[in-house]
Amino acid sequence: MTGLVRRIDEHDGRWVRLILNAPRANLISLQMVRDLDDSLDAIAGTRGLQWLTLEGAGGEFSFGAKIQEHLPEPMREVLPATMRLVRRWLALPVPTAALVQGQCLGGGFELALCCDDILATTDAIFGLPEVKVGAFPPVGAALLPLRVGASRAARAVVTGQSQPAEYWHAAGLVSLVAEGSTLVDSAGRWFESAFSAQSAAVLSHACQAARAVVRAQAEPILIQLEQRYLEDLLATEDATEGVQAWMEKRAPRWEHR
Repeated sequence: MTGLVRRIDEHDGRWVRLILNAPRANLISLQMVRDLDDSLDAIAGTRGLQWLTLEGAGGEFSFGAKIQEHLPEPMREVLPATMRLVRRWLALPVPTAALVQGQCLGGGFELALCCDDILATTDAIFGLPEVKVGAFPPVGAALLPLRVGASRAARAVVTGQSQPAEYWHAAGLVSLVAEGSTLVDSAGRWFESAFSAQSAAVLSHACQAARAVVRAQAEPILIQLEQRYLEDLLATEDATEGVQAWMEKRAPRWEHR
């Protein structure tokens, strides 16, 4: 591992916190994906693990994917690796949560959507802005409709507009909203009330059972959307133009093809 993911063990290792450790933006790069995968390897088989959480260092969750890796060539490696991590996260034998402060955008939001719960600060902002740089969020497109319904999900995916934590709390996506300085303490109380007294073995079966319907619906769609992204979207001129425009700090000149 390269240090892009930091681990903190709480409550005698019964709660493991994984922290995206590339502040300020905590970009979800290919190396970050690999480090997350390695972190899951290190956790696998841990006896007595009752909760796994994901958060960002430096007061932000994540600004999303590393935009330079959205160009066609790197994306042919980045997207399959990310999709493997997503499927692995959805299958984890432990309850999971994203602890979200600040910006939670694009690939960062997609990782949060893989978690059973999202606990957020009052200033947290969630969005899927990929359409603005000539892309779409395949994980968000697969998972968000299952969490908040088709209309809200379509609005987020197609417009790229961000919304605050309270909006997503009202939609049922965010389970708890707390003041920024109290998020970890609030998460600790959540752990104590929800998991601390439970059997880790039973929790393992219960969380996998609770995700069974979502996984059955989402996993075939994830495969379809990965193919659409790699085979169809990346073949368009505008997919490259959107990334180039962002890197050159100018408005995109769409060719609409």
